[in-house]
Amino acid sequence: MTVVADGEVTYGELVAMVDALHDGNAHGYRKLYDGGRSLMRMTLEEVLMLGVRMRAEHERSPMGPMAAILPEVDGEILARLLGMVALADRPLRIFVKTGPALKWLLALPSAPHSIELVT
Repeated sequence: MTVVADGEVTYGELVAMVDALHDGNAHGYRKLYDGGRSLMRMTLEEVLMLGVRMRAEHERSPMGPMAAILPEVDGEILARLLGMVALADRPLRIFVKTGPALKWLLALPSAPHSIELVT
């Protein structure tokens, strides 16, 4: 699964993404978050609320590996978000370019209990 964030990213958009992953039973799949051209627009309170929501998801189902391409700005907010995402029992790496992120991610299996269609 690939998520591309371009421009401002808000709390509501990230909640919608987490909800879509939950509703689609997709947490166990490999995920690439490409936010290299994004800018987080959240308050620290919103970051904490998102963290609570993400932790609940981590407890509900196995998490697949995740590669994240992140911008060089938003240090405090990104550090808090990464801390929350890193709590899940899964491989996680941060990248600056898509090629190496995809290569690493595709070399890993998805989480146990996920189903993948290989063509």
